[in-house]
Amino acid sequence: MRALAYVFCTSLSLTALTCVAASTQWRQYSASIEQSSWLLSKNTPLQCQLEHEIPNFGKAIFRSQAGKALNMDFELSMLRLPDNYDLAEVMSVPPQWRAGEKTKAVASMKLLKQFNGDLPKKVAWTLLTELEQGFSPTFYYADWYSPYDKVVAALNPVQFPAQYQAFSHCIAALLPYSFDDIAFTVLSYESGGDQLSRESRRRLTQIAEYLKYDSEIESIELQGYTDSYGGRWMNEQLSVQRAEKIKAFFIAAGVTEDKVQIEGFGERRHVAANETSLGRAVNRRVVLQMAKP
Repeated sequence: MRALAYVFCTSLSLTALTCVAASTQWRQYSASIEQSSWLLSKNTPLQCQLEHEIPNFGKAIFRSQAGKALNMDFELSMLRLPDNYDLAEVMSVPPQWRAGEKTKAVASMKLLKQFNGDLPKKVAWTLLTELEQGFSPTFYYADWYSPYDKVVAALNPVQFPAQYQAFSHCIAALLPYSFDDIAFTVLSYESGGDQLSRESRRRLTQIAEYLKYDSEIESIELQGYTDSYGGRWMNEQLSVQRAEKIKAFFIAAGVTEDKVQIEGFGERRHVAANETSLGRAVNRRVVLQMAKP
């Protein structure tokens, strides 16, 4: 809807903003109490995503992904992407029934041409906290398509608490490693057989757990190697055996056989001196490489 600037500034008590001339038109977008909904659209150990529809404008998306460190980002997905570079002021607006509460300036969000707006971790968490307290994170910027209009897009905290609780539980269950952490992995072996070292067994279990949830894995390559103890032909067979055993493990975990390719190099391509026990331990390995489209 459209409203004169002085009416809008008075109704929301925007002390942090300078009200422009009364002739300026504001296009305001927000879900009504009846329309307001929050959706946990992704809920897996790899990704958690919480969405809020803003009618006729787009949607707000909070997203956290599996990884070593806790992460969070915010995306303002717009039906009409920016046609210029600008800044949007992000404010936290109190509900009308909380008389005396002040509007808080949260951040400035860069708007890039033909890209959705986004905010980093700290600001994203701040927006979630403000929503939890019943405030409305609101975005203000000049319209790119009309020289007479300014745009206001607000998130409605109605129906937020229950879905935020589910979102928080999803975040707590995220895997503590990502695709990048495991896409290239070197598995090491005990001497003289196909028994993985204890650390490599733990690593392989992590990879299998990840593969349960990521359907985008395109291929897994397994390259087996040995040290130089034993005959050359025996070592080549052992390197294939090691790779085959890892492949069988992945297939048992639900990976389709055609995605896994193996190759055995035996005692070729050493990466450490073979004269010491430490060097030989480094040479006994299977190199795992995963790829996505």
